[in-house]
Amino acid sequence: MNHPPRIVVTNRIHDEVRARLEALGSVEMNTGLEPWSAGELAVRLRGASAMMGFMTDRVDDALLAEAADLRIVACALKGYDAYDVDACSRRGVWLSIVPDLLTEPTAELALGLAIGLGRHLRAGDEYVRRTHYAGWRAHLYGTGLHGATVAMVGLGRVGAAIVERLRGFGCTRILGVDPQVRHPAAQPAALHEAMAVAQLVFLAVPLRPDTHHLVDAERLARAAAGQQLVNVGRGSVVDEQAVAAALHSGRLGGYAADVFGCEDWGLPERPARIPTALLDAPNTLFTPHLGSAVHGVRLAIEHRAADNIVAALTGGVPADALNHPESALA
Repeated sequence: MNHPPRIVVTNRIHDEVRARLEALGSVEMNTGLEPWSAGELAVRLRGASAMMGFMTDRVDDALLAEAADLRIVACALKGYDAYDVDACSRRGVWLSIVPDLLTEPTAELALGLAIGLGRHLRAGDEYVRRTHYAGWRAHLYGTGLHGATVAMVGLGRVGAAIVERLRGFGCTRILGVDPQVRHPAAQPAALHEAMAVAQLVFLAVPLRPDTHHLVDAERLARAAAGQQLVNVGRGSVVDEQAVAAALHSGRLGGYAADVFGCEDWGLPERPARIPTALLDAPNTLFTPHLGSAVHGVRLAIEHRAADNIVAALTGGVPADALNHPESALA
């Protein structure tokens, strides 16, 4: 006798998305804010048919070995560096992502971080709150986008969306750093060329072996003095210790980030936490991975991941599948 499928959801989702999944079978959801440990997730996946995964998860062959009945891992995210595509294929498990719903809100946040960093919004807010504010004073002068030379490292969907938004700010030049992609509004440049002249550099590249610590101590030493960096790609695209050192020395003018190395679950030796030196560094602005944290966007992402689960569990092909395991269609 066939039992209804069991679906494991590793993070909280909207009630309407949960109801869709419960129409297929039982749903086991992490209702807390903290992620399940790898060991707990492995236990919960035993006998499960589907998993909806999030940024805090890592799926590799060892985990899949504990989940013999699993038919799909549907990621409610775009960047899948912590999910092993080949291992899923070998185990006959579909692996899907949500490829494009995160683009617009992430680009919006990137511009917000750039403006907040350049105009000292964090320090200004603290000054108003912690002093007997009595009006304008001649301090906290910063930098703006108008008239600036800006570099966009990575011209994928997010990078292209950032460039489109930059066009309205009156930048003197927008440099595009991407060996594979061009953008009509961005002048092509090599990374070392762009960093040598740009006042502001946006980073929106995925984490791969060739992008790990793409911005390191050597690169920062040759960057334009006072340069500001905004990272909305992956934390480990920069060497966070080197960034901290450059900030403390004054070589780097500022660093804003929505992503951190401690989140890069796919790295075997990822840092356990954000370096204290970076948290204590001057002129920084940090957000806790809020790139897609817009109510409507998150709901749409969850529905898209649910679409992929429904397809896999009803004998179809998930629209956003990264692989095509033959045994999944048997």
